[in-house]
Amino acid sequence: MYEVVGVRFKKAGKIYYFDPDRLPIEQDCTVIVETARGVEFGKVVIGKKEVAESDVVLPLKKVIRMADERDAKQVDENKQAAKNAFAVCQTKIKEHKLDMKLVDVEYTFDRNKIIFYFTADGRVDFRELVKDLASVFRTRIELRQIGVRDEAKMLGGIGPCGRLLCCSTFLGDFEPVSIKMAKDQNLSLNPAKISGLCGRLMCCLKYENDNYESSKDEMPDVGKLVTTPMGNGRVVSVNVLDQSVQVELSIDKRVTEFGLDEIAIGLPTFE
Repeated sequence: MYEVVGVRFKKAGKIYYFDPDRLPIEQDCTVIVETARGVEFGKVVIGKKEVAESDVVLPLKKVIRMADERDAKQVDENKQAAKNAFAVCQTKIKEHKLDMKLVDVEYTFDRNKIIFYFTADGRVDFRELVKDLASVFRTRIELRQIGVRDEAKMLGGIGPCGRLLCCSTFLGDFEPVSIKMAKDQNLSLNPAKISGLCGRLMCCLKYENDNYESSKDEMPDVGKLVTTPMGNGRVVSVNVLDQSVQVELSIDKRVTEFGLDEIAIGLPTFE
């Protein structure tokens, strides 16, 4: 077992584990850690706890130190510098006539690198752009192409439900979402109604999917023959939320709704 703390670097970013190294670290405090990108400023969202070796990436890096007011001021200065870098990069993109959309700019805490996030329909030859940016900022430059879901996560916005986007407020990772989830929940398959601002299927289709799948296993499939208090019939639709089914009765072709506990799957057999 390893003692760790969970650190997040962005509001809805992924959580990474670090060794607290006997520092008095508690949840919601800020720390300075070393990452693959360099020295970074992060917030502790998971206090000290023990996890299995399979849950961490070894070797586990240690927290360098607790952050102080000077570090917080440095973060604010970096954010302001990133805004200026965004404007400069926009101008350079136009000068080079590149078919790309700049989404966000981020300085690492120690200012050893500037990361420019962009979207594009295909591959972009930005070698000359990198040279120009390096000559302006005199530091390492990284241009990173991202997808439309990552763009929505960075920019934020209001979803069709009227709330702030899940991806920009609390979702650390994107989980796979499929059209089958919409079908299982009897939702409209109109892309405009089940797609988020990013144009992809809404992440919230995943939230209740497991409950729908387990409930659906208990219910008869559409077209299945069943026995009801009013006679035999064939299932024409199911309502997972109400745990009810609509049955077309064989005797008069009338469609009637029954609770799941009122029907028996299959026709009665006589010996």
